[in-house]
Amino acid sequence: MNKSDLLQFIEKSADECVALQKLLTSHKALAPENGGDGEWEKCSGLEQFLRAHGITNLERFDAPDPRALHGRRPNLIATIPGLANDGAVWAIAHMDVVPVGNMADWKTDPWTVVQKDGKLFGRGVEDNQQGLCSAFAAAWAFVANGIQPERTIKLLFAADEEVGSKYGMIWLLQKHPELFNKNDFFVIPDGGDPLGKTIEVAEKNVLWIQFTVSGKQCHGSRPDEGLNACLAANRLSVALYEGLHKKFDAKDDLFEPNTCTFEPTKRDANVAGVNIIPGSDVFCFDCRILPRYKNEEVLEEIKKIVAQEEKVSGVKVSFGLLQNAQSKATDKNAPVVKALSSAIKEAHGIDAKTIGIGGGTVAAELRNLGYDCVVWSSLDETAHMPNEYCVISNMTRDAKTLALLFGIE
Repeated sequence: MNKSDLLQFIEKSADECVALQKLLTSHKALAPENGGDGEWEKCSGLEQFLRAHGITNLERFDAPDPRALHGRRPNLIATIPGLANDGAVWAIAHMDVVPVGNMADWKTDPWTVVQKDGKLFGRGVEDNQQGLCSAFAAAWAFVANGIQPERTIKLLFAADEEVGSKYGMIWLLQKHPELFNKNDFFVIPDGGDPLGKTIEVAEKNVLWIQFTVSGKQCHGSRPDEGLNACLAANRLSVALYEGLHKKFDAKDDLFEPNTCTFEPTKRDANVAGVNIIPGSDVFCFDCRILPRYKNEEVLEEIKKIVAQEEKVSGVKVSFGLLQNAQSKATDKNAPVVKALSSAIKEAHGIDAKTIGIGGGTVAAELRNLGYDCVVWSSLDETAHMPNEYCVISNMTRDAKTLALLFGIE
């Protein structure tokens, strides 16, 4: 079989990708932080699917987590040995998904894939099952046709990406560093654009912060007898939003948006009645910071803003870090960037360009340890949205690019 035949085989594998999507979506792989019990059932189903398709060189690396089903968070690696010994090509996807959010916003059952107009709808079908299925389709093409790739293929299906990778990529890098080599290529199909022309080489730093404002609860008609934690939290939220944007105002056109972002997001319920002034209020900020700044600089400014609010209102404010990730960049001329650009050009006639993103992926953990890696795929960016979907043809489209990256004569 030649290269053209292999790519034609991939083109015809869309039905298998759809079948895998339906299997994966049926398992609610939510982290314990999001009300789930982890990825165990999803990983077990995936493992059976891979074995049924001849991908049998599988290894499990399970991270202990007493909150999860069976007390473990699974990480699965599939290997297809290559002809050369100069490094593997990793395609890294994650198995966990985010909660569905407001069910009223969904037009279909988020845990049952619906196929319509060339798209698949369901929670996780794009983030990150599309990339997972593309990696499967590319690897399966070699296995099903008895072809040995030029470079060893490594498919990593990781746990825990959505809430920080403590039991996924971080755990693997800490506990099993022998798995990875500086000569390896790392491709994370977990972000991109509709044409697959952008190769992400840098990410903004991430800070997720939870603030707890403590005042004094009282009757709604007697605010003079209490300290309104809700009011102070509102004022603090605005002060943080305005103060941080003013202080850290640099622009970098590698990213879109090209600035730091500091956004108030999740807020916990405080009191049960309208006529009760809250004595406690809890809210969160999602901060995406240009790499030129250090997260420590931002935290120092946050302390100043918090101290000012405490002085003005008399409340006490504490805060904790839910995520703290500082990210290095991959050189735009790194071998993996050049190799992927070449594969994209050969597969689709597109001249790729390098970009940075605000979203966090497992690439940050790899880059911080000196591994060059890229984030790339062809997608419509429906991650975390209601009615999340993936375009079916994108799975085979990206599989062709990955197959060329794996290497065939």
